[in-house]
Amino acid sequence: MNIPGKTALITGASRGIGRSIALELARQGAKRLLLVARNQSLLAGVAAEVEALGAEAVVLPLDLTQAIEVNVAIARAWKAYGPIDLLVNCAGVAHQTPFLRSRLLHVQEEIAVNLIGMYTITRLMARRMAARGEGKIVNVSSLMGKLAAPTMATYSATKFAIQGFTQALRAELAPHNVQVISLLPSLTDTDMVRNFQLFRWVMPMTADDVARSLIIGLRRESTEILVGWQSHLAVWCSRIMPWLADKVLQMASPLSAKQPRRYPTSSF
Repeated sequence: MNIPGKTALITGASRGIGRSIALELARQGAKRLLLVARNQSLLAGVAAEVEALGAEAVVLPLDLTQAIEVNVAIARAWKAYGPIDLLVNCAGVAHQTPFLRSRLLHVQEEIAVNLIGMYTITRLMARRMAARGEGKIVNVSSLMGKLAAPTMATYSATKFAIQGFTQALRAELAPHNVQVISLLPSLTDTDMVRNFQLFRWVMPMTADDVARSLIIGLRRESTEILVGWQSHLAVWCSRIMPWLADKVLQMASPLSAKQPRRYPTSSF
């Protein structure tokens, strides 16, 4: 994909990987970036950074779980700013906790944002891209979409689901000249994970590393972009020696430390 002159929409653009992707697209010559997230003030800060790099920034404060609001906003944006060439689905939330101590409200939030929110905006954008006969959709999954991680059961489940969703869309939208790509970073140093108990032997990458890997993948027309050597090694190990991958995950997990023996029978 030739990025100069293109228009892109990035969800989760107010911080972390989404913010870094927006800034990297601006550096690479994107014409216009539509920035989506819930926090308008943070989006305004990112928009200022984008415009300092020479690209136009459009702030769209949206909660992706509110389907009607998203529908109206996308229709207006497409009409006002013209066709959108690239959609990057980066919005997501994560709660780390042992499954036996998990809370239903957190589970519902992860599913609502990571899956339903992504589905809502992708459906709107994919229909317009298909009608136009051109477009790219990038779904930000995770290495946890390949190897499920203890203490991250629901998050891993949503990322596995994103992988399946991406693969299905890739086949369905190919006849319309719309390409669907998955981006799979490993643990990334962002605000979302700062208070997590980290897994042993995992070296966090930066959000800028992820953004640069996406640009390289777009140029190569990759359908799946694994970020970092740790991701490639982990996926290779899970394919060749799944028993070893399971053992390493168990040993690396924060759960390998001693945990309390009693768990609540109900927690919401």
